[in-house]
Amino acid sequence: MYSQEIIEGYRAIFSTASIADACDQIVGKTMFLPFEVKNRINDKKIVGPAVTILEDVTDEKLPPQHALDAIDESEAGSVIVIGGSPALENVAVWGGLMTAGAVANKHEGAVLMGGVRDLTEIRRDYDFPVFAKTVTPGTTLGRFKTLDANVTLTLGEVTIHPGDLIVGDVDGVVCVPQAQVAAVLELSKSIDQRELEQAKLIIQSGSLREGLAKYGRI
Repeated sequence: MYSQEIIEGYRAIFSTASIADACDQIVGKTMFLPFEVKNRINDKKIVGPAVTILEDVTDEKLPPQHALDAIDESEAGSVIVIGGSPALENVAVWGGLMTAGAVANKHEGAVLMGGVRDLTEIRRDYDFPVFAKTVTPGTTLGRFKTLDANVTLTLGEVTIHPGDLIVGDVDGVVCVPQAQVAAVLELSKSIDQRELEQAKLIIQSGSLREGLAKYGRI
């Protein structure tokens, strides 16, 4: 979906902070996910197109079929994004077996507005990035079911469409709308460069105020 140049360009950006700031200017609204959604496995950065899964409450004991199918059927390099009912934070919508499937299909990572479990297994066997709101041992069986795949999701204040670019690192997760991926990347590069120059000036001058006055960035 995205060229290797785009993917590697985003991977080279120092931090999702620069991308979030670029989205503020270009998209004009918040595109970073709630702070609770963080990498529970490692410090790896992820960059890839969103494959979205919608879940909701049920008392049926059903497997998360849409998610299982998406893991096997989506293009390599995808980011599996799961959201839906706010109560998803109480259960694990991702675990060791789904991680094994994602690794086998060469996916980039998972982003969950819910819980993850099997952390010891995932860290030991796969080192696969899973950004989750919570960690919990509870299963979705008898509590939640998947309703659909590749539909629009809302995670916190952020609307995520299938194919939007997901970037995650130790600072958090940002969604870049597909139509603005190139523009956000260029501005993110500029922000990175100006911040490097500003930090250098602050160190050389011994003055935070001087760096702020010249570059106007905080």
